[in-house]
Amino acid sequence: MLTLYLISGGRTIRVVHDIPMTNRAAGIAAEDVAGRPEDETGPGEDAAEAGTAAAPVPFGEWPSPVLASDVARGRLRIAFPTVIGGEVWWQEGKPEEGGRVTVVHRSAGGKLTSLLPAPWSARTRVHEYGGLSYLPVPRSSLRSASAGGKAPRGHAIVFSSYDDQRLYVAGAEVSDGKAEPQPITPDPGPADSGAGADQAGLRYADFVLSPDGREIWCVQERHAGGKVTRSIVAVPLDGSAADDPAAIRQLVTGADFFAFPTPSPDGKLLAWISWNHPHMPWDGTELRVAPVTRTGDGEGGQEIVGQGRLVKGGLRESVLAPAWRDNTSLYVVTDWTGWWNIYQIGLTGEPPQALYPAEEEFAGPLWQLGGRPFALLGDGRLAVVHGRGGLRLGILDPDTSELTDLDLPSLPEFGAALSADGSAIAGLAGGPKQPLSVVLVDAAAARPEVLRAEIDEVPEEAYLPVPRKVELEGRYGRVVHALVYPPSNPDAAGPADARPPYVVWVHGGPTAHVVGLLDIEKAYFTSRGIGIIDVNYGGSTGYGRLYRERLRRQWGIVDVEDAMAAARSMAEAGEADPARLAIRGGSAGGWTALAAVTTGTANGAVFSAATSYYGVSDLRGFASHTHDFESRYLDGLIGPLPGFEAVYAERAPVGHVTDATCPILLLQGLDDPVVPPAQSESIAADLAAHGIRYAYIAFEGESHGFRGAEAVTTALEAELSFYGQILGFTPPGVPVVKLT
Repeated sequence: MLTLYLISGGRTIRVVHDIPMTNRAAGIAAEDVAGRPEDETGPGEDAAEAGTAAAPVPFGEWPSPVLASDVARGRLRIAFPTVIGGEVWWQEGKPEEGGRVTVVHRSAGGKLTSLLPAPWSARTRVHEYGGLSYLPVPRSSLRSASAGGKAPRGHAIVFSSYDDQRLYVAGAEVSDGKAEPQPITPDPGPADSGAGADQAGLRYADFVLSPDGREIWCVQERHAGGKVTRSIVAVPLDGSAADDPAAIRQLVTGADFFAFPTPSPDGKLLAWISWNHPHMPWDGTELRVAPVTRTGDGEGGQEIVGQGRLVKGGLRESVLAPAWRDNTSLYVVTDWTGWWNIYQIGLTGEPPQALYPAEEEFAGPLWQLGGRPFALLGDGRLAVVHGRGGLRLGILDPDTSELTDLDLPSLPEFGAALSADGSAIAGLAGGPKQPLSVVLVDAAAARPEVLRAEIDEVPEEAYLPVPRKVELEGRYGRVVHALVYPPSNPDAAGPADARPPYVVWVHGGPTAHVVGLLDIEKAYFTSRGIGIIDVNYGGSTGYGRLYRERLRRQWGIVDVEDAMAAARSMAEAGEADPARLAIRGGSAGGWTALAAVTTGTANGAVFSAATSYYGVSDLRGFASHTHDFESRYLDGLIGPLPGFEAVYAERAPVGHVTDATCPILLLQGLDDPVVPPAQSESIAADLAAHGIRYAYIAFEGESHGFRGAEAVTTALEAELSFYGQILGFTPPGVPVVKLT
C-alpha cells in the first residue's frame, strides 16, 4: 500500500489508498527567461542561420517565459454572451477564485460590472456539463409597479447557483454589496422541504421568459432516489416557489431529455427539442410544437401547454435550435442531408426549405444547453456561423438565400453560440493571434469590438505557435484532419542533427473538434521545443455526419488509428523524432491516449509516453457509474449492454497493460461525476502490477476539467517533467514529478 498526496487549497494532504500511487513534488515557478518563435527554419536548424546568435539547445530544454501559472491565470472560461439593447452579459470563470463563475455586465456606455460577488457561482449542473446559467430579465417582470408609479427599468439576472442548484434573482444592489441574491426555486435538500429530491437535485437550464413575462420557462432536471427525470417547467419570478415547490408547474413531460424551449412571438405556440436514451442529441432528436392557452384572467391566470406534435426529426436526424420566423413558421438546424444546415419549416403543410444548402456545418454538438448557433437580426436576416472544421461569422438572407461572410481577419474562428439584437451580434471568437474573446459585431458595418479576452496578458507573438492545417492519410486511405503546432521560440533552436519530440493531443467528447485558436497551454510546450499535433480524428464534428459516424461502434479503434497515423506522419516527414512521440488527452481523449498505448499496440507501438487527464480506462465501470446524460453513450460508440460484454473487455485499457507498456501520467479530479476517480485508480493498479513507470496525481475539489489555478499549474508542470524524464530532456525550473 502506497501513499497518495492530494493537492487541496495550497496544502498537501496525506491520504492512504489500497492501490499503488505516487506523490507529487512541491511546485516552483519556472525561470522567467527568453525564448524563440516559429520561423521558416527547420526544427534542427541553428538559430544563428536564421539571423540570431543563439547556440543550439536540446529540444524540451529551451528557456521560455511562458509559465504554467500563466496558463492557469489565462483560463477565464468566458461563455454565452447575450446582447439586449446595447447591453451585454456573459459568464466568466475565475481560476484564481477556485474556478467560480460570475456573470459580467457591460453597459451601453462600456462599464464592466461583475454581478455576483464571491462566493456566488453561476453554474448549472444539468447534464453535468451545464451551459448557459443565467438570463437577463426586465426588472418590471420581478414585481408590479406601485400604484401611480412607474415600473422599474433595466434588467436583473436569474441565475443557477452552483452550490445548491437553486435559481436566484440578482439585481444591481447585489453587485453593489447591498443585498444578497434571492431564491425563486425551492431548496431540494431538507427532508421537510416538500421538493422530493436529492441534495442539489433540482437543476435548471435553458432559460426563456414566458410570453406574459411572469415566469421563467426552462428545463428542469430532477435527481431523486437514484433516478433522473427531466421536464420543461414554469418557474414564477415572484419568488413564490422558493417556499412552495408546488408553485413550479410542469409544462412538457414524456421524454428523457429536453432543450430549446421557444415560445412563438404571439405566445400561442411552444417549440422544443427532445430525445430519448440511448440516443445522444447528435444522433437523433425531435422538434415538437404545442399550443399554449391561457386559463383565467389577471394575476391568477396561467399559461398551459397542450399536446405537442412532431414537426421534424427522428432516430437518425439531429434537429437543433428552433427559432420562430413568425407565428406559423420556424427556422431550425437539421442534419438530415448529412450536414447541419438551416431550414425553414412551416406549420401548415409546407415542405422544409433549405436556406443555404451546403456541405458545411451551421451548428455544433449539443453538449451544453442554452447556446444557439444562429440569431435573428432586426431586419429579418440571420446571423450564422458556418464552415468545415471551423466556424466563421456570416449573414444569411432567408428571402434571397444569400450568405455573406463578414470581413473579420483577426477573428477567423467563432463559437457555435450567438445572440443578436437589432444589428448587434454577440459571440465568442478568436484566432491564432487573438485569444478567445467576447466580441460585439455591428452587422451593418462589419465592425467588431472585443469586450473581454480570456487572456489578459498574451505572451510575445514570437513565442506563440501558428497552427498549420493538414489532411493526413489514415488507415485504409481515410482522410484525417489535424492541426500542427511546431516548436516556436525566437532565441533558441534545436541541434542540427536532432528532431523535436512531438505530442499528439486528442480532444475530448469524442463528439467534438478543435480549431486553431491562440492557446498559451500549447505555447507552454512549443516554446520549450516540443511540437504538438492536434487531431480531429474520425468521429469528430465539423466535417459532416459521415465523418462523425466513423466512430460508431469503433471507439478505441478509429480514434486510436488516426492518432497513431498522425504521429507516424510527422516522423515520416522528418518533423518529429520517431523515438520521442507522446500522446495526451482529456476525458474521451484520455481514453484514446490510454488505448493507444495498451490495446492499440497490437500492430506496433508508436508512443513512448502517454498522459491521461481524467480519462476512461474501464468501459464496464464507466457504463455503470457515469452520469445519466452519457449513460448510454457507449451504445453507439461500442455497442449496447448486455450483448457486447466481450467487446467492452477487448477495447478497455484496463486489463491490457503489459510489461512493454510505455510510462503513463494520470491526472484526476476527485469530485468528477463524469469520469470517476476509480477510472484512473484502476489503470494505476494495472501499471503498478506490471512494474510500469507511472505517476497518479489526484486533485481534491476538482471535477471534470480542472478549474482552479493551482490544479492547472501543478498538472502542466507535472506533465512537462514527465515528458522530460521519459523522452530524454531536463526542462529548466520545473519540479520533478516522482515516478514509480
